[in-house]
Amino acid sequence: MTSQAPLTYDQAGVNYDLIDPLKVTAQRAAAATASHLTSHGFSEVKASRGESAYVVDVGPFYVASIVECLGTKTLVADEMAKLTGKSFFAGIAQDTIAMAVNDLITVGATPLVVQAYWAAGGSDWFGDAQRAQALVAGWKAACDTCQVAWGGGETPALAGIVEDGRIDLAASCTGLINPKERLSVGDKLGAGDAIVLLASSGIHANGLSLARKLAERLPQGYLTEIEPGLTYGEALLAPTALYSPVTEALWKAGIAPHYCANITGHGWRKLLRHPSALTYRIHTVPPKTAVLDFIQQQAGQDDREAYSTLNMGAGFAIFVKAEDAERTAQVARDCGIQAWVAGTVEAGEKQLLIEPLDIRFSEDDLALR
Repeated sequence: MTSQAPLTYDQAGVNYDLIDPLKVTAQRAAAATASHLTSHGFSEVKASRGESAYVVDVGPFYVASIVECLGTKTLVADEMAKLTGKSFFAGIAQDTIAMAVNDLITVGATPLVVQAYWAAGGSDWFGDAQRAQALVAGWKAACDTCQVAWGGGETPALAGIVEDGRIDLAASCTGLINPKERLSVGDKLGAGDAIVLLASSGIHANGLSLARKLAERLPQGYLTEIEPGLTYGEALLAPTALYSPVTEALWKAGIAPHYCANITGHGWRKLLRHPSALTYRIHTVPPKTAVLDFIQQQAGQDDREAYSTLNMGAGFAIFVKAEDAERTAQVARDCGIQAWVAGTVEAGEKQLLIEPLDIRFSEDDLALR
């Protein structure tokens, strides 16, 4: 454990207590616009409000959509390029698509089209052929993995808004829920369900503000070895796992999740996302990836702080009937994603109990759905 003062996410410049109220206000304003759909003969799936993707009923099927920003992971890639001469933007491209796709699939959607938003601090960013081509190649490769069409995008040069030499990346994704029985917004979630956790590939794209702040404390910064042959910077840049192959394989196997949660911002508190008064009891905690264990130790975080911020080895949660739990985990493993039947859903107070770590999160710990 580090001898320095503990480093929290708030100290790294991210305070959800300030961000979340704006999100709630925006959600209320957005909900008031749903009536516009009726003039087109469509309607929203109201239960999708506040979920990871928005769903519209267009008659024979549902359409789901999402837009997500990557965040600050590009800053790590930029620094590592200076230190190593290597481009990490193929992985960064996968991270960006994963942020959108992994949210879209929580509602039962099959990803169909991805759009790109690449906003650079100036036109010169695109003049670095190695970096730009890596971004393109990685974007296409991730689309191929998810079997989505890359429809197009926008590449503005925003000098004065985006810092010179930097790029802000985002992706939107549209998908279909077809047949409608695939819709997964928690209406079937209930006591007796099992919780299956899918392994993360590292930090993914959340908690990077904390991770970058921590690098300033390390004598060798991003080049600090966290295990033989693996530097801190390289470990941070492991691409985010893409989970859509798992959800597609589950449907083909006849397994319909009752609910799903993408474990991103707010860490494991995302397991409390659904508004129902249920208790989520975790009996099996997946092992931490090396980089997450390193961050927790070096930042001096106790388990409660770490699990409230980072994915800590679990990047996606699937809630299924108890009799489908083991098969769900096996389907994920067959797709190359490690998985664990990690817990159960019980009636009672809305809370998350991570029993092996003696951690309890209540509804008050997640103000925003």
